[in-house]
Amino acid sequence: MAKCAKACSHKHLPGLRRVGFKLQKVISRSTSGGEWKTSKNGLFIVMILPVVGYFSRSSVVGLSFVFLLQAAHAADSARSVGSTTPASSTPIMIVGFVGGFVHRDDAVRSEVQLAVHLRQQYPAGVFVEVLDNHHRRKAREDIRRFADADRDGTVSEEEKRKVRIILYGHSWGGSEAVTLARELGREGLPVLLTVQVDSVVKAGENDTIIPENVVQAVNFYQPDGFIHGRSQIRAADPSRTQVIGNFRFDYKASPVKCRNYPWYDRVFMKTHTEIECDPKVWSQVEALIQSKLSLMPPF
Repeated sequence: MAKCAKACSHKHLPGLRRVGFKLQKVISRSTSGGEWKTSKNGLFIVMILPVVGYFSRSSVVGLSFVFLLQAAHAADSARSVGSTTPASSTPIMIVGFVGGFVHRDDAVRSEVQLAVHLRQQYPAGVFVEVLDNHHRRKAREDIRRFADADRDGTVSEEEKRKVRIILYGHSWGGSEAVTLARELGREGLPVLLTVQVDSVVKAGENDTIIPENVVQAVNFYQPDGFIHGRSQIRAADPSRTQVIGNFRFDYKASPVKCRNYPWYDRVFMKTHTEIECDPKVWSQVEALIQSKLSLMPPF
């Protein structure tokens, strides 16, 4: 079992086993008892997937998805964005960006596998696509089009309030996620959640400061190797954005075998690759996304 970072507490709870992901059980710790609910607003999800990402079983991974979901609910309750329109009335879209020079159809990548799994869980009502990481403009255009519910060519203030966006990325994808959130903020579009996994900043971007149009943000990282992730993110305006946490994974203590990944990734970017292929990381990412989709039961 991975050790918990300082932010985590220590009550054991079983995790999920995802069929499409072949996830292992996740032992988590909960900060408190009680129930949580997600808001009944519409949901629009954009998932920006990694760049050269790799995941890890960390010696400090004790971030339970119970902790994450409770934190997510707390922010939902405190900063509910938009109307009370049921999720089914709002376009729901998941966009994934693979990182580096990885192709969008590389089925080995955990980001791509997650997209496939979500398509299987939600064959109706949720649109999922995976793009190369240099296609951020296409993602932004797709978000505008899906947010434009009445198809009149413009996104009205009401449509902006209803839209729900989640941005997700690993490596360069993490940097792209924050950059896209910032661009959407300039257009008045709120972002429900950004998730960065071993985020590596791209030239001309800033993946440290989370823009004020983001309700929640979380950062998973590992500190080792030639390529390693951003260790800390912070909110531009803490009164508007909750940083759930910066969660550290240690693969020197608990290495992960990524047998299906290219040999050069496993050799030259070992720990950066391990965090990408670590099922414990992805189970928590998936649980966060599903907490926002909880009002739409799988078909």
